[in-house]
Amino acid sequence: MIGLLEDPIFEQHDTGTHPEKSARLRAIRAGLEELKDFTPVRIAPTPATLDDIALVHDRGYIEQTRTLVEQGTSFLDADTQVCRRSYEVALQAVGGSLKGLDAIMEDQYKRAFFAVRPPGHHAEADRSMGFCLFNNVAIGAEHLRQRHGLDRVAIYDFDVHHGNGTMHSFYDRGDVFYGSVHQWPFYPGTGRDSETGRGAGQGTTLNLPQPSGAGDAEWDEATRRFADAMDKFKPQALLISAGFDAHWSDPLAGIQMTEQGFCTVVETLMETARTHCDGRLAMFLEGGYNLHALRNTVSAVVKTLLSG
Repeated sequence: MIGLLEDPIFEQHDTGTHPEKSARLRAIRAGLEELKDFTPVRIAPTPATLDDIALVHDRGYIEQTRTLVEQGTSFLDADTQVCRRSYEVALQAVGGSLKGLDAIMEDQYKRAFFAVRPPGHHAEADRSMGFCLFNNVAIGAEHLRQRHGLDRVAIYDFDVHHGNGTMHSFYDRGDVFYGSVHQWPFYPGTGRDSETGRGAGQGTTLNLPQPSGAGDAEWDEATRRFADAMDKFKPQALLISAGFDAHWSDPLAGIQMTEQGFCTVVETLMETARTHCDGRLAMFLEGGYNLHALRNTVSAVVKTLLSG
């Protein structure tokens, strides 16, 4: 049994023909509806509070985002398109995810998939970036730390783009481990293997950059290196930034992952969660822009989550 956060409200973040568009969620929903005997625990979205968002983001940035969106601004930056409902939908994405994490901590289920948008891993504490308003996974990790008292939370990011916002949220801290496999050199320009943390956070950032043309074997090896690092860190919960734009057919990148490759990565992460976290694992949707590939790959990954 797994938890599933998936709701039409996330389609109301209307970006038109932008690559990060509402049709992504409709494709995912269509694929999940075809899974046999799939009866997840449905998570109802709920708005995050300002205090929730401020676990990671500056309050001035939160207010600025609300004001710009409600005034009808079309772009928060060169890449991040919004509509008048985007701020409200972003609150629902964060709040629904936190509700799903609460349910994991209450042992209602061990694993969950949060099919939310707007995505989050590029959002910095004080600015939007790369299609992202608020950093869903970073807020989730801090929620587990502050509201559930966990001492160690791990985040693994297999989106083709490095999660700069997530890394920077915890770069100076030793209580949240951030690992990422991503194409390099590539947007957003962060994620060098020499970036390993600073001060109390030295050694709790693991960047695993891969060249264009890499694929299943490289993503598998990187994920196993992250799993090895977890044997030392011993997380109490594992959160995943699940971007599917490393798929070979994705129009925004140059990595050659297949559906089976993603499933192999998830199997390794599930084993890591079983070993260290009593199975607690939550996946947050990030990228993935070929609708057919997104539909099939998310369905395959969810089926993998059900198998463990």
